[in-house]
Amino acid sequence: MVKRKQVKDGDVDMEGTDPRVRAEDSDDEDIDMVNVDFEWFDPQPAVDFHGLKNLLRQLFDTDAIDFDMSALADLILSQPTLGSTVKVDGNESDPYAFLSVLNLQEHQDKPVIQDLTRYLHRKAQSTPSLAPLANLLSQSPPPPIGLILTERLINMPSEVVPPMYTMLQEEIAWAIEDKEPYNFSHYVILSKTYEEVESKLDQEAARPQKKKKKSAESGVERFYFHPEDEVLERHALCSGSVSYDHLADEGLSDSKRAFQELGIRTGGSLMLLEGGKLEGAVKDMAEYMRGGA
Repeated sequence: MVKRKQVKDGDVDMEGTDPRVRAEDSDDEDIDMVNVDFEWFDPQPAVDFHGLKNLLRQLFDTDAIDFDMSALADLILSQPTLGSTVKVDGNESDPYAFLSVLNLQEHQDKPVIQDLTRYLHRKAQSTPSLAPLANLLSQSPPPPIGLILTERLINMPSEVVPPMYTMLQEEIAWAIEDKEPYNFSHYVILSKTYEEVESKLDQEAARPQKKKKKSAESGVERFYFHPEDEVLERHALCSGSVSYDHLADEGLSDSKRAFQELGIRTGGSLMLLEGGKLEGAVKDMAEYMRGGA
């Protein structure tokens, strides 16, 4: 039986970012509002495979080709009482967002987890700020590390995220009571960042009036795709940005150039949290989404 998750008062506040789609006419006089109701569900193996696989590809970006995304989606769906999906058209529709956690120790014999662990270890080794993560992943067998995977469609409001993390904490607590292997010593959160780069189109057009931004020239200023990552990093034992192994084709940054002069180049982000720090991070995240500091 499908379980629709209950969102308790205070778990999510859409004030200021009402989950509605607004359409304006050319005169900016008439505004049409389309109500969208978000619902949280347990992952459903019978209906979520393709939608989840697409979100995983989006999360791993150009490096997704190095992993068996079908196997990864199946593994997430094999633990349907852990994690959440967010939908707008009922349970039979595709998820617009998801969050789950995988035990790197428990699944260490699975090829997709072996590939992921090697990938994460290599990225952490190449980033000085991620040395604690590299040390953990070098151990054999690995400690009980929870790999948190979460992604959403780009137009989804960030306010849907804190409830997913809150539900995850509750589900982990219930699983531990049932002697299931979810007592994590640490959590690794994989996410994405981006940096602004000068548009290739502008270079080709040789427009002298356009000035380069210093951050685009240096390539050091990075931005969060997901605002909750800023909060999570405050609680992290270590964090850092990592480059993808596979470079995007030239011109892809321009395809992500909507409403701004600069193009966008995406990169990966890794955060390591001690197991006991997740609860405080989630509370701060919810406050941040409500407009707190």
